[in-house]
Amino acid sequence: MREAMAYAEVGDDVFGDDPTVLRLEARAAEMFGHEAALFAPSGTMANQIALQLHVPVGGELLAGADAHVVTYELGGAAALGGISTRTWPSVGAELDVEQIAAMIRPAGYPSVATRAIAVEQTHNLGGGTVVPLPVLRALREASEEAGVGLHCDGARIWHAAVADGVPLSSYGALFDTLSVCLSKGLGAPVGSLIIGSRDNMARARVLRKRLGGGMRQVGILAAAGLHALENHIDRLADDHARARRLAEALAPFGVVDPAAVRTNIVLLDLSKTGLDAPALTARAAEQGVLISPMLPSIARVIIHLDVDDAGVDQAIDVLGGLLRTA
Repeated sequence: MREAMAYAEVGDDVFGDDPTVLRLEARAAEMFGHEAALFAPSGTMANQIALQLHVPVGGELLAGADAHVVTYELGGAAALGGISTRTWPSVGAELDVEQIAAMIRPAGYPSVATRAIAVEQTHNLGGGTVVPLPVLRALREASEEAGVGLHCDGARIWHAAVADGVPLSSYGALFDTLSVCLSKGLGAPVGSLIIGSRDNMARARVLRKRLGGGMRQVGILAAAGLHALENHIDRLADDHARARRLAEALAPFGVVDPAAVRTNIVLLDLSKTGLDAPALTARAAEQGVLISPMLPSIARVIIHLDVDDAGVDQAIDVLGGLLRTA
């Protein structure tokens, strides 16, 4: 990947003439069966651009209460897009399509009209859980019937495709827009893509510039993304297997159900231990294991391409030791 970056052919992406960026965008659009894509510096920017494509100022977005676009993007929908957000009670990737459909409010009433629905694949706070394809198909039917847009925060959609054996094009066919991340499981140093129609990506380019995301010789970063798309998707199965091994090793402490670990995220429920998530995170870091506190009693462990079998062994030893003495 570093070699690809060093030798990348570059241009000026603000003017749309960086050849490596253009190759990356074309490849990503092709993978998902869409017309076009646009490179963005981050997944948050990609999501916020996509939401603004769907929802005008004063319009409404529906999403899960623990969705990334609601929880971890610092109110960007409201602050940057003037978007009103209403949420359904969310349990990770478990979606009640009938409930969501019943929440859609049409235009023409005193209430705010629903203009788009956003779902997350895989689901971060759900522990990397996967929304099943039939559920997404039902949600697509509901959104089409109501005439509202459907966006996928697909930061980890690669993991879902590998876990369930679903072609990326099958996911792409269900959404009007998708954001996909190159810097998580795929291992690129930075970058995400917005994927959709050619007309929407032309609008997205304007929004990206407005948000400060127009970059110049960004082909250096796009080359990393291209390398990731060509080399790092199938190997995600290794991350999933290592995550399950970690979960199985820590299950005796009562902090995780291995059956709930579908992809590369392991959530540790510390509510019945003597530790909270910040404390476990700090003590694990002292021994060279980096995890994240997600909620006061929930710690997140991520397995990625820089974590090999020896790294999982170390995490088991360190986390197991801390839980054993809690």
